[in-house]
Amino acid sequence: MARPGDHYKTLGVDRKASQDEIKKAYRKLARQYHPDTNKDAGAEERFKHISEAYDVLGDPEKRKRYDRGGGVFGGSSPFGGGGSPGGGAAGADFGSFSDILSGIFNTAGGGRGGSVRTKPVAERGRDLETTVSLSFEQAVQGAQVPVSVATHAACGTCRGTGARPGTAPAVCPVCQGRGVESEGQGLFSITRPCARCGGSGTVIEEPCPTCAGQGRLRELKKYRVNIPAGVKEGSRIRLPGKGEAGLRGGPAGDLFVITHVAESAVFQRKGDNLEVEVPITIAEAVGGADVEVPTLHGAKKLRVAGGTKHGTVQRLRGEGPPLLGKGSQRGDIHYRFVIDVPRELSAEQREAIETLSKANGNPRERLMREAKATTGDAA
Repeated sequence: MARPGDHYKTLGVDRKASQDEIKKAYRKLARQYHPDTNKDAGAEERFKHISEAYDVLGDPEKRKRYDRGGGVFGGSSPFGGGGSPGGGAAGADFGSFSDILSGIFNTAGGGRGGSVRTKPVAERGRDLETTVSLSFEQAVQGAQVPVSVATHAACGTCRGTGARPGTAPAVCPVCQGRGVESEGQGLFSITRPCARCGGSGTVIEEPCPTCAGQGRLRELKKYRVNIPAGVKEGSRIRLPGKGEAGLRGGPAGDLFVITHVAESAVFQRKGDNLEVEVPITIAEAVGGADVEVPTLHGAKKLRVAGGTKHGTVQRLRGEGPPLLGKGSQRGDIHYRFVIDVPRELSAEQREAIETLSKANGNPRERLMREAKATTGDAA
């Protein structure tokens, strides 16, 4: 197993892999090591490492910082500052590029410009996604299924502040809450993230003993998810507030559950509808017949008209799967009639076929006459 910190090896992808390749690798490994389906020793720990790796590499900005050698969790800033327990809260957001550049053109008499932050800047938690495997019946009828996801949850001891109970983060004494420091003399000065607070504008003098000042803890969350009837392969179900816990008391992100639906031996999903292949005999195709066909709620009979061709489709309206977001509406079932041609014939069958063939004549005579007329071949 790759070490937890080597995120690319954990997901088994190259460092130059695209975001889609990273997502596909994560989904494959998540299904393989999901604690709900894999009871092997170490599967749960491996699942946590896989989720943590995707948490970083699945976010383009976090991936860039990771590739540059900077941290994305544990109090590290993209510029390498604020990693100690006494530093700022984890994952500081330095705002827009214009905010950072706002101090570059400070005049000598202007001093340190910018507003002073008096409290930690809350940051919304990251959205997460996980995959759940469903049978065809569960997808059509709906179900309640267990889901496990490795995530950061708000620390119960400090309630997400990162500070020891009874204390609170204080304004950084170096940058006075601005999150940046200015260097230089004269007309121009250069602004960079504050090395003391890591850009958050606050410092934690007494870190929480449970989360070491992070404000959140890594844990495996388990939920029971209601799958609505009619979901397809790749449907996304949103669970508000079930994603990553926010930083510095910010709101939690959302959890998106992606459905993976097993194939049916009878029904094929075609958009909002289902398709069923129905074999019929040569006699039924020629003379017509009433044939029994399967539906989602038992069997029904369809009339095969005489002279039905191979591949003819008939439709039963409203007998298909429920349509998501459309109330009680349902899709249709398309029945494709396929003439069943036997591989071997008995003497009786062969005699009957020959008699029918003589009675029908050669069906290609008209085709050949028209072809000769088109090419001018008088032979």
